This record gives sequence, C-alpha cells and structure tokens, in this order.
Amino acid sequence: MNRSDLIGELAARFVNLTKNDTEFAVNTLLDALQDALVAGHHIEIRGFGSFSVTHRAARIGRNPRSGESVAVPEKRTVRFKPGKALREAADLNSSKSD
Repeated sequence: MNRSDLIGELAARFVNLTKNDTEFAVNTLLDALQDALVAGHHIEIRGFGSFSVTHRAARIGRNPRSGESVAVPEKRTVRFKPGKALREAADLNSSKSD
C-alpha cells in the first residue's frame, strides 16, 4: 500500500470526509512523524509499533566486486519495531495463507 492507496482507503471508510480532507490529514500526520524523527524523538503508537532513530558508527566495508576496503561513513537510520497487536495480526494472516 502506498500513500495514494492509503488516502483512497480512508476516504472510502469515512464518507463524510472529502478526498482532499483525507489527503491533508494523511500528509499532516506523516509530516509530523518525519519532523519528530528528524529531531531525534522516539515515536510510539500503542498496538501498532514504535519508530526510533539509531546511530550507525563509521566502519570499513568491502566492495563485493573488487574486494577492496571502502570507508563507510557514520549515519543515522530509522528503525521500526512492530507492536504486539500488529505482530499477532500479521502472524494470524500469514498462517491463513499457508
């Protein structure tokens, strides 16, 4: 599901909202999440999961083609950890498709 699919799904569920209102709400929510993560905050949505920013230290990597050593700079990356309810729901759905 991408952003436009999410907006369409929410607009279909909430018939009292226009598609433009739904798009504004989704974009506002995603912008707020992005701003919080850029600022280094931890985001927790109970039942869904949590987002956090982790720091990866600089290291020496290896070019798989040539085998030569390459310096990999330090960076920050976003980590998502699913909540218990989401893990259980995903586990139930995966066992149904088997």
